Amino acid sequence: MKQVILVRTDLKLPPGKLSAQVSHASLEAALKTPKEKLQKWKQKGSKKVVLSVPSKQDLLNYKQKAEKLRLKTSLIKDAARTFLKTPDYTCLAIGPDKEEIIDKVTGNLKLLK
Repeated sequence: MKQVILVRTDLKLPPGKLSAQVSHASLEAALKTPKEKLQKWKQKGSKKVVLSVPSKQDLLNYKQKAEKLRLKTSLIKDAARTFLKTPDYTCLAIGPDKEEIIDKVTGNLKLLK
């Protein structure tokens, strides 16, 4: 069991803003997850992996792919009150769910650096 959070690298978010956006995505997706899956994920250590995508279009494409496999997702749109000048999508959480299923969607992505 794991959860992945995809982060747009083209926005060049500062570390604090990035952390807040990832946290929003993780929590929102977890809250959408059925209790049985959530419990299994928690028992296994609540694994989270943060991956990078280069653009908004990539983020939206991965959301669509995940939803085709019936994975829970949470797409986060920043309100542009601090760093961004206009509201925009910043990240996407997928899962928690079985690693094998999530890897079908995100297995080709690299860790965020």
